[in-house]
Amino acid sequence: MKNRKIIHIDMDAFYASIEQRDNPKLKGKPLIVGGSPKGRGVVSTCSYEARKYGIHSAMSCKEAYIRCPYAIFVQPRFYIYKKESEKIREIFYRYTDLVEPLSLDEAYLDVTINKKGIKSATIIAKMIKEDIKNEINITASAGVSYNKFIAKLASDYRKPNGLTVITEKESQKFLDALPVKKFFGVGKVTEKHLINNGIKNGYDLRNTSLDKLEKIFKNRGLELYNFARGIDNREVNPSRIRKSIGAEMTLLENKFIDDAETVIILDDLCEEVCNRMQKEEKYAKTITLKIKFEDFKTITRSISVKEYIKNYEEIRFYTDELLKHIGKIDKQIRLFGVSISNLENKDNIIKEITLFDYVNSKDYVL
Repeated sequence: MKNRKIIHIDMDAFYASIEQRDNPKLKGKPLIVGGSPKGRGVVSTCSYEARKYGIHSAMSCKEAYIRCPYAIFVQPRFYIYKKESEKIREIFYRYTDLVEPLSLDEAYLDVTINKKGIKSATIIAKMIKEDIKNEINITASAGVSYNKFIAKLASDYRKPNGLTVITEKESQKFLDALPVKKFFGVGKVTEKHLINNGIKNGYDLRNTSLDKLEKIFKNRGLELYNFARGIDNREVNPSRIRKSIGAEMTLLENKFIDDAETVIILDDLCEEVCNRMQKEEKYAKTITLKIKFEDFKTITRSISVKEYIKNYEEIRFYTDELLKHIGKIDKQIRLFGVSISNLENKDNIIKEITLFDYVNSKDYVL
């Protein structure tokens, strides 16, 4: 559909904002929602005061403590976050039924045709932000544009409590100035290689041929080619059900399994999967490792566990376990992929299991 009006709403430091709302003593303080800095827990989210120290989600709580020793650590209250998320979605549905939740704290809304009969998506975004502030007493950032990709970029542009509108006419100038790492699917390793090849921003990406992008990204080359031009035809899907969460990386140069760079790539993939898992408030019982070799032969190996996988350390641990059981690899590798499945909502899981329990149990099978 042409002339679509898409809004992306993203709550500002959702968990931390709820904790600061419910406990005024935490306001203005560097707050970390996650595990204990004395254990092996990871940061679920943190306040903007904590982010000034370089703290971010999926970072180990030990590292967060080192960066900010006087930060306040609190255990997450997922049942509260889920309850507040449901209230926020009720606000969304006042305006449109075309709501695609991405996680507890963000969603796409198609307001091209809306329940209020309001022609301006910007006015609707302002009204939604005001409703959330007045009724939930926390802030949200909104991005307004003509497709999902740019609306999501816009919501992140002026956080916290921002509202950014990017029209189709303005989009190319915005995208050209965007750092290449902001484009969907560009991780740390790929960013490094792109920068080494002179591709630093959207302008450089747009001026890179489709042929070259497909050599680097394979099937995703066309998607990035289109994103660099502001093209995204994905519709807002209100019935989307997530069955798995994964990430994969095509190596710019084939590598042997024991190459130092393959370790970094697996670290990045596991971190990305963990970030998505936490964002969507899921736990998993199955983890899968995918490897494509230089001759294009592909193998996958999976582990299913009795208890739920909940953090980066567990994802990384089981990835290493899968590597150990593949055996000797003489061929070079061209692609790695890590994914989790058999998902369950966090708030449905009562029993907490630590990484120590996993490492010392025999409950997993190859």
